[in-house]
Amino acid sequence: MLHQTAATTTATAADTLFIFSNSFAPRIKPTTLSFLSMDCTNKQTHLLTSTSSSSSLKCVSRDSHETQPRKDDVPIHGVSELVVGVLGGGQLGRMLCQAASQMAIKVMILDPLENCPASSLSYNHMVGSFDDSATHVDVETMEMLEQLGVDCQPKASTIRIIQMILKGAKRSGDLFGYPLMIKSKRLAYDGRGNAVAHSEEELSSAVAALGGFDRGLYVEKWAPFVKELAVIVARGRDNSILCYPVVETIHKENICHIVKAPANVTSDIRKRAADVAYKAVSSLEGAGVFAVELFLTGDGQILLNEVAPRPHNSGHHTIESCYTSQYEQHLRAVVGLPLGDPSMKTPAAVMYNILGEPGFFLAHQLIKKRALSISGASVHWYDKPEMRKQRKMGHVTIVGPSMGDVEERLKSMLNAEGFENVG
Repeated sequence: MLHQTAATTTATAADTLFIFSNSFAPRIKPTTLSFLSMDCTNKQTHLLTSTSSSSSLKCVSRDSHETQPRKDDVPIHGVSELVVGVLGGGQLGRMLCQAASQMAIKVMILDPLENCPASSLSYNHMVGSFDDSATHVDVETMEMLEQLGVDCQPKASTIRIIQMILKGAKRSGDLFGYPLMIKSKRLAYDGRGNAVAHSEEELSSAVAALGGFDRGLYVEKWAPFVKELAVIVARGRDNSILCYPVVETIHKENICHIVKAPANVTSDIRKRAADVAYKAVSSLEGAGVFAVELFLTGDGQILLNEVAPRPHNSGHHTIESCYTSQYEQHLRAVVGLPLGDPSMKTPAAVMYNILGEPGFFLAHQLIKKRALSISGASVHWYDKPEMRKQRKMGHVTIVGPSMGDVEERLKSMLNAEGFENVG
């Protein structure tokens, strides 16, 4: 199998307490994530705002919150008095809210859809465009905010490293050879924002397909790999770093379909993969969860592909399989709590993404008639208001005594009559 590889890192702007994690972009780019800071005791809120009007924003609260004074007038009694804000109310924001509820941490979300997946679980939902809140900030904006005393996570220096790209498509082709994978710096995820040039003659059409050079493009060298691996790495405010077990991710059409935990590789490969992930995150600044995506080549090399500074699809299984889920870990890290144990509490787990398909009949039947009847299976339905083909609508995690066992349960779930085409 051939694919591209480069030390590509995707990241976003961040501040202390309002974690703004764009759930719409599984690989969040530098300008789609912002953390804001709120001091609940003196009601001072540091907002990242643009010159555009914020009049289009409105707040949607739970009914009880609109009549209860404790939201604004009484200190919050949880493991932290910080209010965490999440930019984007998709599935990542939803699962972050679920983890936050266990620790009584209040989560506010910003999302343009009133009925987004995280809305019903959040403490408050501010309805508005991301653009109205200057969430698409560049590194210069981050540096300015740091100079003003805003505690940004990750740091502007990390964003600047991430935005370094190799300019000149033709020069890149001469350097790397063909084919070349060309990507947009923003919103290049789940197969979007990617184009392949198999020769110099195809460069123009590939660039045009991505919206032209003004979009901000970079290239990745095409290289052979036999497996795609991933490591969730947590970094605390005290710079402590913990790695979750190495997992294998299986993609179809550049979309993650299955995650196997732990990865079926040798202990040496697991150790080297974890070392690469640890060093990658150590080279950056900022607290939180980082997802490090890797390639394993046929000759045993571990190649760094991407780094996303947020909870990630490759870590969904941690909700059921690990002592501390990636979502709880993200909250712990950002608000300054001790990091939790990332080790697995079950020998094996497999995660299967439920993707949108016409009519959505098969996925509903998969959940109702198959997944809910399988031992060790947990269903997560994201409650998205709109179904689109290949859109991630939910996932199923199966845990068990061995990888062979959970794989057989997954096969049974998918191979039942009428379900062959699911996923």
